[in-house]
Amino acid sequence: MPEYRYRAINQNGRVVRGAVFASNEQDLNGVIESAGLDLIEFKIAAERRLSRLMQPNVKVRDLIQMSVHLEQLQLAGVPLVESLAEVRDSTEVPRLRDALAQVARDVNEGVSLSAAFAQHPKLFGNIFQSLIAAGEETGQMAEAFSQLVAHLKWTDDMSAKVKKATRYPALLAVVVIAVVGFMMSFVVPQITTMLKSNGTELPFATQALVNTSDFIRNFWFMFPVLVVGGAAAVTSGRRLSQDFRYRTDYYLLRVPVIGMVLRKIALARFAYMFSTMFRGGIDLLACLDASKRLVSNMALSEALSVVREGVQAGLGLSMAMRSSGEFPPLVLRMIKVGEDSGNMSDALNNVAEMYNRDVDESVQGMISFIEPSLTVVMGGIMAWIAIAVFGPVYDSLGAIN
Repeated sequence: MPEYRYRAINQNGRVVRGAVFASNEQDLNGVIESAGLDLIEFKIAAERRLSRLMQPNVKVRDLIQMSVHLEQLQLAGVPLVESLAEVRDSTEVPRLRDALAQVARDVNEGVSLSAAFAQHPKLFGNIFQSLIAAGEETGQMAEAFSQLVAHLKWTDDMSAKVKKATRYPALLAVVVIAVVGFMMSFVVPQITTMLKSNGTELPFATQALVNTSDFIRNFWFMFPVLVVGGAAAVTSGRRLSQDFRYRTDYYLLRVPVIGMVLRKIALARFAYMFSTMFRGGIDLLACLDASKRLVSNMALSEALSVVREGVQAGLGLSMAMRSSGEFPPLVLRMIKVGEDSGNMSDALNNVAEMYNRDVDESVQGMISFIEPSLTVVMGGIMAWIAIAVFGPVYDSLGAIN
């Protein structure tokens, strides 16, 4: 099916440019007319894979802006097809504009909005589709888009927290490695050459420093090979073996400091998505299924499967969560209160907010722990170099005196 690039006029008289896939020119005219446009000119687009790859990706903030726009149009009573056409014309991101053109076409042909979004899973994920489907069932589309805005904003905020938790410590580690590598490769050899020329026997600390420096200079290429090879081996093992993936995820959660942060981030995602979907009118088991898919850690995912099985077997949500062993007593108590009072929506929202605060505190705590730890490591290496270098120098000066 060829891709057509077109120029058309919308209902407001504005010129609209875009690209759509169509079987032939007649099909193209039908697509353009169904989108509420008047076709001016078109041509078959040449195959330009490189230009497609260079197109900017759709960011979370683009989806937030789209959802806010759709929410406002629905509150104003604008028909859905017209709302989609308006949002399509106003977006400046080519990939999102093309996807919305296809969505508007499908909806105009009688396809439900959730099913139309499902045709573009890379842009609109499971949570997006589920919330839209819940809005279609209840007839509250404006509320569904409002839930989407909250979901997307939370996702964007959580992504920023994850990047902060990983990038800053990684940057510090790179700085430490670079400084130590420079010292061992260039500074230490020049100093130790002078010490060796004296012909005196070197102390243990100095000889260890010389050996370490020689090893790094002669076999430096082994370090990137080991890192890349180890990463490739772990990645391949996780893809090929479910048992290996489970074990690596299990032990990753038990790494001091880092494991605790990863656990809280995963459970915060689960709690927030579960809360958002439940408040959107989605049934409990569907909420558990969709929210569990957001937890990438297999050890936690299996624990959450236990929660779903317990709920399906007739247990209350709090009791099923207790059987998983992954939720703290305070969370279980909050869920239990929500069950007893019949106000599960607020209880789940409180759990999500609690995990959000825990993630903030844990990320800051991890950064506060890693920064001085790396500083201590660098200070220890510098102290070793100073002792190994200046010790023989002072001994030599003492012998001369």
